[in-house]
Amino acid sequence: MLWLRSRQWSSTTVLRPDNRVVMISGANRGIGLATAQALSAQGYRISLGARDTGTLEARNFDGNVMLHSWDATVEQSSIDWAAATRHHFGAIDAVVLNAGVMIKASLEAGSDHDMDTMWNVNFKGPLKLVRATLPDLQASGHGRVINVASLSGKRVFGSGNLGYCASKFAAMSLTHAIRQHNWQSGLRATAICPGLVDTDMVSDIATPDGEFKISPAAVAGTIAYALSLPNDASVAEILVNSRLEGTF
Repeated sequence: MLWLRSRQWSSTTVLRPDNRVVMISGANRGIGLATAQALSAQGYRISLGARDTGTLEARNFDGNVMLHSWDATVEQSSIDWAAATRHHFGAIDAVVLNAGVMIKASLEAGSDHDMDTMWNVNFKGPLKLVRATLPDLQASGHGRVINVASLSGKRVFGSGNLGYCASKFAAMSLTHAIRQHNWQSGLRATAICPGLVDTDMVSDIATPDGEFKISPAAVAGTIAYALSLPNDASVAEILVNSRLEGTF
């Protein structure tokens, strides 16, 4: 029998850590690692999921942290991670959908396998994790889903990165579906859409003139801000630019 913790909450109160439980996918490097370090230092109880938990074991985190193996492409993996988190902490208040992959797949070239990999990791993986945690998030009274999407899910520059953009457009649709689901429960969803971030995934990409690479810590701070918003401040998207460009 699924046991879910009952909470007392106010729709207008800024949410503070106060032992809230946050699951973070892809937490072994980049934005995920920076978010794990920031939230644990603030007093959140965090559950970190990654394919390789060995790299997480070597990190220093403050506070109450649990680690669990997680594969975005395997449905049972999300179910098992959610169950382990629920058993360990007694609740799940928020999920940060951070794991992602970028493979070159353009309009003219790119295999079905590469397209499918990005679709499975960037869209279907987060969907599986949300489905596994949805009862907990709805029972929380202030459930939060933070989806680390991308500005590539808002606009397309050229045709060279079509596959990645398509998967991130799908990720944006997931965010909006979540925020329209069971509004009365206090469930809210926000897509964080950064431009170029200084991570391993784009380490081989030179910074174009007039641009900079956003630090993972800056994105982590944006995620922490979104988690702090009360139920009556529903913010669907936060765009974080790395170049001067129009809004969308």
